Amino acid sequence: MRADQLKRITDGGVIAILRGVDANDTTSVADAVVDAGVTALEVTADTPNAMSSIEAISDQIDDALVGAGTVLDPETARAAQLAGAEFLVTPTVNREVIRTANRYGTPIAVGAYTPTEALEAYQAGADAVKVFPAKTGGPDHVAAIGGPLPQIPLVPTGGVSAENAGAYVRAGAVAVGVGGSIVDHEAIADGAFDQITANARAVVEAVETARE
Repeated sequence: MRADQLKRITDGGVIAILRGVDANDTTSVADAVVDAGVTALEVTADTPNAMSSIEAISDQIDDALVGAGTVLDPETARAAQLAGAEFLVTPTVNREVIRTANRYGTPIAVGAYTPTEALEAYQAGADAVKVFPAKTGGPDHVAAIGGPLPQIPLVPTGGVSAENAGAYVRAGAVAVGVGGSIVDHEAIADGAFDQITANARAVVEAVETARE
């Protein structure tokens, strides 16, 4: 099951990050993103009522996995799992969080920036490494990590957009994490969920084109 969930994420190639989305708008945003072909949705744990949002997406959205991001401690990891999170994402290497994910069979992408951190995370049980913040080093940095560590699935996150997603895929990324370029808070406030679908579709198409 863990391998199947990871495969769904990597097959889709895009994790849409819902940070700071009001719980009342969560499922509308999720629907808009899934309509574009995104198969993984990450609700960050620092979002107000994050666990309620994860639960709502888990209950109402069938065509995508829902996960929890910005998971900093095992207590948050477990709360997210119990709310229905099907994968976990961290910004840093935290062995207790990795152990909690592994214990209950939840795929986890662990945040790392250097080859040493990436290998440490993978050896500790990470399913993938979230190269974060990706924008600091760009696609070349992702390629440089993947060169000597081809066994580690890399998911660059932070500053990824439709304009550069393809470059990250060509650099070796198995998926990309995308937040602000998809989830436009002004569009949400205006009820313009079609704009969010368009944003997400542009990223999905960039990934698909790069894979061809």
